[in-house]
Amino acid sequence: MDDTAAQPFPQRIAQLEAELAAARRAMQDFTYTVSHDLRAPLRHIAAYAQLVQEDAGPQLSAEVQGFLGTITDSARHMGTMLDALLELSRVGTVAVQLGPVALQEVLQGVVDGMGAQQAQREVRWRIAPDAPVVQADAALLRLALEQVLGNALKFTRGRALAEIAVSAELLDGAVRLTVQDNGAGFNPEQAEKLFQPFVRLHSTRQFEGLGMGLALTRKALQRMGGNVAISAGVDAGCCVTLTLPI
Repeated sequence: MDDTAAQPFPQRIAQLEAELAAARRAMQDFTYTVSHDLRAPLRHIAAYAQLVQEDAGPQLSAEVQGFLGTITDSARHMGTMLDALLELSRVGTVAVQLGPVALQEVLQGVVDGMGAQQAQREVRWRIAPDAPVVQADAALLRLALEQVLGNALKFTRGRALAEIAVSAELLDGAVRLTVQDNGAGFNPEQAEKLFQPFVRLHSTRQFEGLGMGLALTRKALQRMGGNVAISAGVDAGCCVTLTLPI
């Protein structure tokens, strides 16, 4: 018989909270290992490859110089991946401050910031004017919206006119926020894979990125008691749905 189940309810809650705190400490220890211990070898790889290029470059064939360039680029890319893992870990362990958050205000702030960065593109935003107040952590909510709307901007890059629509719908005790774009889309049978870290359905030549955005979004939504879903078609746009408590 589970000893926890046999305890009085207040003691069970206290024990579960203690176990959660221990799990968070273990994750923080892992995060430190990733951020510190794994970075030193990467720095050495990149630094010594660069030294070889500088000292022996004229004596090396073009093919060998290409090999060294690949080593350096791969070390830098792995460093970027470590940064992304750290961010995912942080989202999973940071203390969540739930409270009333004006969804409309956060949403418009994210859109305005992205619009300023994409002034050279023709992007038509259609933002619902009546998104309600939700129960959320403001920082995690902004992170999730930045990932989803950033993806919408990225994957509509090939369109002469990018169209991104954001609508809000009230459900029983929750709000469903839908982000629809007219971008590249993807095979709908692979939708669930996109929530795994570093999963990409397009080549880096087509679209940059690590494939971490939706993993961060799901983690952030889960920490706030919400969820996220995605649907699409090949070359037929994408629809991301975020659900949050009111």
